Amino acid sequence: MSESNTVTDADVVLVGAGIMSMTLATFLKELQPHLKIEILERLPGEAQESSGPWNNAGTGHAANCELNYTPQNADGSVDISKALEVNVEFDLSRQFWSYLIKKGAIASPDSFIHPVPHMSFVIGADRAAFLKKRHATMSAHHCYRGMEYSEDHKQIAEWAPLIMEGRDPNQVVAATRMVTGADVNYGALTTNLLNYLRRQDGFSIQFQQQVTGLNRRSDGGWSIDVKDEKSGTRKSIGARYVFLGAGGAALTLLQKSGIPEADGFAGFPVSGIWLRCGKHEVAERHAAKVYGMAAEGSPPMSVPHLDTRIIDGKRWILFGPYAGFSTKFLKKGSLFDLPLSIRPDNLLPLLAVARDNFSLEEYLVGQVVQTKSHRFKALREFYPNLNEDDWEFDVAGQRVQIIRKDQARTGKLVFGTDIVHSADSTIVALLGASPGASTAAWIMVHMLENCFHEQLVGHWVPKLKEMIPSYGHDLKTDAALTERIRKETAEVLGLHTA
Repeated sequence: MSESNTVTDADVVLVGAGIMSMTLATFLKELQPHLKIEILERLPGEAQESSGPWNNAGTGHAANCELNYTPQNADGSVDISKALEVNVEFDLSRQFWSYLIKKGAIASPDSFIHPVPHMSFVIGADRAAFLKKRHATMSAHHCYRGMEYSEDHKQIAEWAPLIMEGRDPNQVVAATRMVTGADVNYGALTTNLLNYLRRQDGFSIQFQQQVTGLNRRSDGGWSIDVKDEKSGTRKSIGARYVFLGAGGAALTLLQKSGIPEADGFAGFPVSGIWLRCGKHEVAERHAAKVYGMAAEGSPPMSVPHLDTRIIDGKRWILFGPYAGFSTKFLKKGSLFDLPLSIRPDNLLPLLAVARDNFSLEEYLVGQVVQTKSHRFKALREFYPNLNEDDWEFDVAGQRVQIIRKDQARTGKLVFGTDIVHSADSTIVALLGASPGASTAAWIMVHMLENCFHEQLVGHWVPKLKEMIPSYGHDLKTDAALTERIRKETAEVLGLHTA
């Protein structure tokens, strides 16, 4: 193995070539074009982990149909606060993408986004009563104007024929639908952004580069130790700012940084399996993303859904995910990822989560030992007339759920996406899972506010408002602005309006 002490420098180094790093790099290049930005990726190409189309659900998560975002309170009311947050966060992504398309940075929205209605579908009287109450609460808010509700078999069959054909006509079912929904191929979007960035001065990307160390420099910046996976050579890259957006591996990279803010963080990896159907005469008859209710004790990423997907111009139907367990933090990671991430500072939080989440552990064990027939039985609840020969299994991407210290300094399992940064904001890590990619623009704006506050308030705000016209306004309370933004972005992106 050859060695090199070559030192290169960049203003910002981003680790991971997925949707998060590409989104941040694009924001930074638009806001301050002279920045020298470098992306490091350990795999041979971009978007080969969580951003890849077969590694994520591909839903433009606007919290239209995901029932886990709208829990029922003890008094029977439905809490839609989380759904509203995600809903307007997706609006930022729509605005950002629209800006890039109008600018010509992305040639066509058809390359990554398509209109697909979002539906919630439940079986049984109790669940139908919940869905009806949820619809009443959500449709009363301007962010969910146009949400439809039905318990009528014929009406639901018009929305999604496959889920109703062959179903007992006396079975109690209910569904909601939002025609404003979208299917997003985040792998294709990542490639679009990378192609645009490559045309900018001061941008570079290096593949098959493994980050092996992160060390503080005397000037407050960072020295990043990198190994070339092909040649074995090593080098050090200096950077003023470092962003760790490497999916599940962001946790281990954060631990390498040694910042005190990383203390107590751990990860709980969850794997998954999809069933998918690309048979033309079947896939063409399903034009919706239909989400059901998660089994008790299951993680939010395991909410069953029968999804329309458009990947490389072909229409597919995807069902799942069936949850599983692996000690890898990445789909192409190492089985030692989890054990090597255990440290004295996060051992107690890990043990506390293991103690307090027995139902989740029991659920995962049940999923791991499921047979093929059990998995098809779950699909048949959504699609009664399925032909098993039309479907194939595929492994989904890894998700690493966050474990962090709680107020009692033990630990809790956190579902969602979290930003962890050093006190001086020179290093930032993005941890967690869904809604992730769908809210990438909001996450990066939030990060800019935290880590580049001085530049933002100094001279970036006008440009940011050009990119995100609603910036500085609350879409949850401004109905007129919400309607205008959604109409404008729907026209640019080719989506439907309510």
